Amino acid sequence: MSTASATANRTAVVTGASSGIGAATARQLADAGYHVVLTARRKDRIEALAAELTAAGHSAAAHALDVTDRAAVDAFAASLDRCDVLVNNAGGAIGAEPVATGDPADWRTMYEVNVIGTLHVTQALLPALIASGDGTVVVLSSTAGHATYEGGAGYVAAKNGARVLAETLRLEIVGLPVRVIEIAPGMVKTEEFAKTRFRGDAEKAEKVYAGVAAPLTADDVADTITWAVTRPSHVNIDLLVVRPRAQASNTKVHRDL
Repeated sequence: MSTASATANRTAVVTGASSGIGAATARQLADAGYHVVLTARRKDRIEALAAELTAAGHSAAAHALDVTDRAAVDAFAASLDRCDVLVNNAGGAIGAEPVATGDPADWRTMYEVNVIGTLHVTQALLPALIASGDGTVVVLSSTAGHATYEGGAGYVAAKNGARVLAETLRLEIVGLPVRVIEIAPGMVKTEEFAKTRFRGDAEKAEKVYAGVAAPLTADDVADTITWAVTRPSHVNIDLLVVRPRAQASNTKVHRDL
Protein backbone atom coordinates (compact mmCIF):
# COMPACT_ATOMS: atom_id res chain seq x y z
CA MET A 1 0.00 0.00 0.00
CA SER A 2 1.36 3.42 -0.93
CA THR A 3 1.85 6.11 1.69
CA ALA A 4 -0.75 8.32 -0.01
CA SER A 5 -3.41 5.58 0.02
CA ALA A 6 -2.65 4.78 3.66
CA THR A 7 -3.16 8.41 4.64
CA ALA A 8 -6.27 9.09 2.54
CA ASN A 9 -8.92 11.00 4.49
CA ARG A 10 -6.52 11.53 7.39
CA THR A 11 -5.97 15.01 8.84
CA ALA A 12 -2.68 16.46 10.02
CA VAL A 13 -2.55 19.71 12.01
CA VAL A 14 0.70 21.66 11.83
CA THR A 15 1.29 24.59 14.17
CA GLY A 16 3.68 27.37 13.25
CA ALA A 17 3.09 26.57 9.59
CA SER A 18 3.66 30.07 8.22
CA SER A 19 7.37 29.57 7.48
CA GLY A 20 10.45 27.40 7.99
CA ILE A 21 10.06 23.88 9.32
CA GLY A 22 6.30 24.21 9.78
CA ALA A 23 5.64 25.23 6.18
CA ALA A 24 8.01 22.57 4.84
CA THR A 25 6.33 19.91 6.99
CA ALA A 26 2.90 20.94 5.75
CA ARG A 27 4.08 20.57 2.15
CA GLN A 28 5.59 17.14 2.75
CA LEU A 29 2.61 15.80 4.71
CA ALA A 30 0.35 17.04 1.91
CA ASP A 31 2.57 15.19 -0.57
CA ALA A 32 2.15 12.10 1.62
CA GLY A 33 -1.62 12.30 1.19
CA TYR A 34 -2.81 14.04 4.35
CA HIS A 35 -5.44 16.74 4.51
CA VAL A 36 -3.26 19.40 6.12
CA VAL A 37 -4.60 22.05 8.47
CA LEU A 38 -2.15 24.95 8.67
CA THR A 39 -2.11 27.08 11.80
CA ALA A 40 -0.07 30.15 12.69
CA ARG A 41 -0.62 33.73 13.76
CA ARG A 42 0.17 35.13 10.31
CA LYS A 43 -3.09 34.49 8.48
CA ASP A 44 -1.89 35.79 5.13
CA ARG A 45 1.04 33.37 5.00
CA ILE A 46 -0.88 30.22 5.86
CA GLU A 47 -3.70 31.16 3.49
CA ALA A 48 -1.15 31.58 0.70
CA LEU A 49 0.39 28.20 1.51
CA ALA A 50 -3.03 26.53 1.64
CA ALA A 51 -3.81 28.02 -1.78
CA GLU A 52 -0.47 26.77 -3.12
CA LEU A 53 -1.14 23.25 -1.87
CA THR A 54 -4.70 23.23 -3.18
CA ALA A 55 -3.54 24.43 -6.61
CA ALA A 56 -1.11 21.51 -6.63
CA GLY A 57 -3.97 19.07 -6.11
CA HIS A 58 -3.59 18.61 -2.37
CA SER A 59 -6.14 19.08 0.41
CA ALA A 60 -5.34 21.94 2.76
CA ALA A 61 -6.98 24.53 4.98
CA ALA A 62 -5.67 27.52 6.93
CA HIS A 63 -6.70 28.61 10.41
CA ALA A 64 -5.14 31.64 12.09
CA LEU A 65 -4.18 30.62 15.61
CA ASP A 66 -2.09 31.82 18.54
CA VAL A 67 -1.21 28.66 20.48
CA THR A 68 -0.81 30.66 23.70
CA ASP A 69 -4.52 31.63 23.58
CA ARG A 70 -6.32 28.69 25.18
CA ALA A 71 -9.82 29.84 24.27
CA ALA A 72 -8.78 30.17 20.63
CA VAL A 73 -7.12 26.75 20.70
CA ASP A 74 -10.25 25.14 22.15
CA ALA A 75 -12.43 26.79 19.52
CA PHE A 76 -10.08 25.59 16.79
CA ALA A 77 -10.16 22.02 18.12
CA ALA A 78 -13.97 22.10 18.20
CA SER A 79 -14.03 23.18 14.55
CA LEU A 80 -12.23 20.07 13.30
CA ASP A 81 -14.07 16.99 12.09
CA ARG A 82 -11.09 14.81 12.95
CA CYS A 83 -7.39 14.87 13.78
CA ASP A 84 -5.01 12.01 13.12
CA VAL A 85 -1.64 13.78 13.38
CA LEU A 86 -0.60 16.82 15.40
CA VAL A 87 2.76 18.42 14.69
CA ASN A 88 3.63 20.81 17.52
CA ASN A 89 6.08 23.02 15.67
CA ALA A 90 5.21 26.52 16.93
CA GLY A 91 8.09 27.83 19.03
CA GLY A 92 11.29 29.77 18.72
CA ALA A 93 14.14 31.49 20.54
CA ILE A 94 14.53 35.07 21.69
CA GLY A 95 17.87 36.52 22.77
CA ALA A 96 21.29 35.08 23.54
CA GLU A 97 22.11 36.88 26.76
CA PRO A 98 23.71 35.06 29.69
CA VAL A 99 21.68 34.10 32.73
CA ALA A 100 23.02 37.12 34.62
CA THR A 101 21.47 39.62 32.22
CA GLY A 102 18.73 37.72 30.42
CA ASP A 103 15.34 39.40 30.23
CA PRO A 104 12.72 37.43 32.20
CA ALA A 105 10.11 38.59 29.70
CA ASP A 106 12.00 36.79 26.92
CA TRP A 107 12.19 33.64 29.03
CA ARG A 108 8.47 33.85 29.75
CA THR A 109 7.61 34.32 26.08
CA MET A 110 9.71 31.33 25.05
CA TYR A 111 8.16 29.15 27.73
CA GLU A 112 4.64 30.25 26.82
CA VAL A 113 5.05 29.35 23.15
CA ASN A 114 7.33 26.31 23.29
CA VAL A 115 5.80 24.62 26.32
CA ILE A 116 2.40 26.04 27.23
CA GLY A 117 1.44 26.43 23.57
CA THR A 118 2.32 22.79 22.95
CA LEU A 119 0.36 21.82 26.05
CA HIS A 120 -2.70 23.79 24.94
CA VAL A 121 -2.89 22.26 21.48
CA THR A 122 -2.04 18.74 22.64
CA GLN A 123 -4.67 18.80 25.38
CA ALA A 124 -7.31 20.23 23.05
CA LEU A 125 -6.70 17.71 20.26
CA LEU A 126 -5.90 14.61 22.31
CA PRO A 127 -9.52 13.38 22.45
CA ALA A 128 -9.72 13.54 18.64
CA LEU A 129 -6.35 11.84 18.27
CA ILE A 130 -7.52 9.01 20.53
CA ALA A 131 -10.86 8.80 18.72
CA SER A 132 -9.04 8.42 15.39
CA GLY A 133 -7.86 5.01 16.56
CA ASP A 134 -4.38 5.70 15.22
CA GLY A 135 -3.18 9.13 16.33
CA THR A 136 0.27 10.67 16.38
CA VAL A 137 1.58 13.61 18.41
CA VAL A 138 4.85 15.12 17.23
CA VAL A 139 6.75 17.52 19.47
CA LEU A 140 9.48 19.57 17.81
CA SER A 141 12.01 20.05 20.56
CA SER A 142 15.65 20.79 19.80
CA THR A 143 19.10 19.54 20.64
CA ALA A 144 18.91 22.52 23.04
CA GLY A 145 16.48 20.39 25.03
CA HIS A 146 19.16 17.75 25.51
CA ALA A 147 22.33 19.77 26.19
CA THR A 148 22.91 23.33 27.30
CA TYR A 149 25.24 26.01 25.93
CA GLU A 150 26.32 29.47 26.96
CA GLY A 151 23.89 32.22 26.07
CA GLY A 152 21.08 29.77 25.52
CA ALA A 153 19.62 29.12 28.96
CA GLY A 154 16.16 30.55 28.31
CA TYR A 155 15.67 28.60 25.10
CA VAL A 156 17.31 25.50 26.58
CA ALA A 157 14.93 25.64 29.54
CA ALA A 158 11.91 25.97 27.25
CA LYS A 159 12.96 23.11 24.98
CA ASN A 160 13.69 20.95 28.02
CA GLY A 161 10.10 21.61 29.00
CA ALA A 162 8.85 20.51 25.58
CA ARG A 163 11.02 17.38 25.75
CA VAL A 164 9.71 16.42 29.19
CA LEU A 165 6.13 17.05 28.07
CA ALA A 166 6.59 14.54 25.26
CA GLU A 167 8.30 11.96 27.46
CA THR A 168 5.66 12.20 30.18
CA LEU A 169 2.71 12.12 27.78
CA ARG A 170 4.09 8.94 26.24
CA LEU A 171 4.16 7.30 29.67
CA GLU A 172 0.71 8.51 30.62
CA ILE A 173 -1.15 7.40 27.48
CA VAL A 174 0.59 4.10 26.84
CA GLY A 175 -2.08 1.59 25.85
CA LEU A 176 -4.11 4.21 23.99
CA PRO A 177 -3.90 4.33 20.17
CA VAL A 178 -1.67 7.40 20.04
CA ARG A 179 2.07 7.60 19.39
CA VAL A 180 4.23 10.39 20.82
CA ILE A 181 7.26 11.33 18.73
CA GLU A 182 9.96 13.83 19.63
CA ILE A 183 12.10 15.29 16.86
CA ALA A 184 15.14 17.24 18.09
CA PRO A 185 16.89 19.19 15.32
CA GLY A 186 20.34 20.67 15.67
CA MET A 187 21.61 23.51 13.48
CA VAL A 188 18.92 24.36 10.95
CA LYS A 189 19.21 27.37 8.67
CA THR A 190 15.82 28.88 7.97
CA GLU A 191 14.85 32.36 6.87
CA GLU A 192 13.66 33.48 10.30
CA PHE A 193 14.87 31.47 13.31
CA ALA A 194 18.25 33.08 14.00
CA LYS A 195 17.08 36.48 12.80
CA THR A 196 14.22 36.40 15.30
CA ARG A 197 16.57 35.27 18.04
CA PHE A 198 18.82 38.27 17.42
CA ARG A 199 15.88 40.68 17.22
CA GLY A 200 16.15 41.27 13.49
CA ASP A 201 19.93 41.66 13.34
CA ALA A 202 20.68 39.86 10.06
CA GLU A 203 24.46 40.12 10.51
CA LYS A 204 24.41 38.38 13.89
CA ALA A 205 22.02 35.78 12.55
CA GLU A 206 24.29 34.95 9.63
CA LYS A 207 27.28 34.46 11.96
CA VAL A 208 25.50 31.47 13.51
CA TYR A 209 26.09 29.58 10.26
CA ALA A 210 29.45 31.11 9.29
CA GLY A 211 31.77 28.55 7.73
CA VAL A 212 29.23 25.71 7.92
CA ALA A 213 28.96 24.46 4.37
CA ALA A 214 25.69 22.60 4.81
CA PRO A 215 23.55 23.24 7.87
CA LEU A 216 20.22 21.43 7.93
CA THR A 217 17.39 22.96 5.94
CA ALA A 218 13.70 23.15 6.82
CA ASP A 219 13.10 20.45 4.20
CA ASP A 220 15.59 18.13 5.91
CA VAL A 221 13.69 18.37 9.18
CA ALA A 222 10.31 18.09 7.45
CA ASP A 223 11.50 14.94 5.71
CA THR A 224 12.50 13.51 9.10
CA ILE A 225 9.11 14.37 10.61
CA THR A 226 7.20 12.89 7.67
CA TRP A 227 9.27 9.71 7.77
CA ALA A 228 8.59 9.24 11.49
CA VAL A 229 4.88 9.96 11.14
CA THR A 230 4.43 7.54 8.23
CA ARG A 231 6.01 4.52 9.94
CA PRO A 232 3.62 1.59 10.50
CA SER A 233 1.21 2.26 13.37
CA HIS A 234 2.96 -0.09 15.79
CA VAL A 235 6.32 1.67 15.29
CA ASN A 236 6.96 4.63 17.60
CA ILE A 237 10.01 6.81 16.99
CA ASP A 238 10.37 7.98 20.60
CA LEU A 239 13.20 10.40 19.89
CA LEU A 240 15.08 11.30 16.75
CA VAL A 241 18.00 13.72 16.97
CA VAL A 242 19.01 15.16 13.60
CA ARG A 243 22.05 17.38 13.03
CA PRO A 244 24.14 18.42 10.05
CA ARG A 245 27.31 16.36 9.58
CA ALA A 246 29.39 19.40 10.58
CA GLN A 247 27.81 19.57 14.04
CA ALA A 248 28.97 17.05 16.63
CA SER A 249 27.23 18.78 19.55
CA ASN A 250 25.66 22.11 20.45
CA THR A 251 29.14 23.48 21.13
CA LYS A 252 31.26 21.53 18.62
CA VAL A 253 30.79 22.63 15.02
CA HIS A 254 33.28 22.35 12.15
CA ARG A 255 33.61 25.63 10.29
CA ASP A 256 35.69 26.31 7.18
CA LEU A 257 36.86 29.81 8.05
